[in-house]
Amino acid sequence: MSSDELLPSSLSGDIDAAPPLCSVNPAGSSPALPPAAQKAIRELMREGESINTRSSYQSAMRYWAAWHVLRMGRTMQLPLPVSTVLQFIIDHAQRQGANGLVNEMPEEIDQALVAAGYKGKKGPPAHNTLVHRVAVLSKAHQVHGLSNPCQDGAVRELMSRTRKAYARRGEQAQKKDALTRDVLEQLLATCDDSLRGLRDRALLLFAWSSGGRRRSEVAAADMRYLRAVGPSDYIYTLAHSKTNQSGLDAPENHKPVTGRAATALSAWLAAAQIHEGPIFRRIRKGGHVAEPLTPAAVRNIVQQRCKLAGVDGDFSAHSLRSGFVTEAGRQNVPLPDTMALTGHHSVNTVMGYYRADTALQNRAARLLDPEN
Repeated sequence: MSSDELLPSSLSGDIDAAPPLCSVNPAGSSPALPPAAQKAIRELMREGESINTRSSYQSAMRYWAAWHVLRMGRTMQLPLPVSTVLQFIIDHAQRQGANGLVNEMPEEIDQALVAAGYKGKKGPPAHNTLVHRVAVLSKAHQVHGLSNPCQDGAVRELMSRTRKAYARRGEQAQKKDALTRDVLEQLLATCDDSLRGLRDRALLLFAWSSGGRRRSEVAAADMRYLRAVGPSDYIYTLAHSKTNQSGLDAPENHKPVTGRAATALSAWLAAAQIHEGPIFRRIRKGGHVAEPLTPAAVRNIVQQRCKLAGVDGDFSAHSLRSGFVTEAGRQNVPLPDTMALTGHHSVNTVMGYYRADTALQNRAARLLDPEN
């Protein structure tokens, strides 16, 4: 089949319908396992991978495959040569030219990728997106035991210099705004005593006060892991998270839900008559409590409440997490206490959530101030 014949079929539908990206058996798999064993391995690998990770990997590989068909004129097959990876980088990374920032992506290919839905808009992606796509390709080669072009010295050096070039131009990754206590209070003020209001109040307080839960953790919250303590408080056991994907039992897995958060959670559970199963659920017309919320629905709730409150800024579900850490810094909560609730293992990662207003609270910045 010619490259011209491959172009429309690969871009008009799901890229999964195209020929396999890699038909090579993993290293060490000879003699080949029977089909049933291979199927079992794939199912275990899939079950042990987070939904968000799988989705992001699939999206990146679809983009690679679509770009490759258009740019190279043939279906992508692993392993890729180093030259193809280098071409991908210079197609997507901007550099300073005589007339401003440029890259090597042909206009017609860029337009075709947008038209087929592989890109949201024309132009180069964010630097983080480029890094992610190269990392996903590297992982694909690693999983299949193939020679990895992304580990080649030329690719690694180009990626390193590209990162430095972006940094010198002052281009930094854009973070969502932190949803600190003052902003949270404005969102809570929009929650009435309707079923939806009770749910959203409980969700916001649960996610924020228990350490800034990720949207996937909120969506997966289940009554099995909620334990009443005393007359009005709860302990929620976070059995699985991004930082504990092996489900290890550790003291920091147990997150307190106390005070206003516990009160709001009790009110929601009683009103929705939830005694088992998912905690946070969709509410259909007529007040019918239905299926569990998705991670995307958690994000939508945060953004909808921001809109109702008239809050300006770029907020998402992750703003609850960064807002909790930022507020803890404002109130001089010891870092180990903050990390015990967030579940972070790296101090550097936690510090990355701190915003400029937290830096203003640093006592070391006020050494010249008059003593009180």
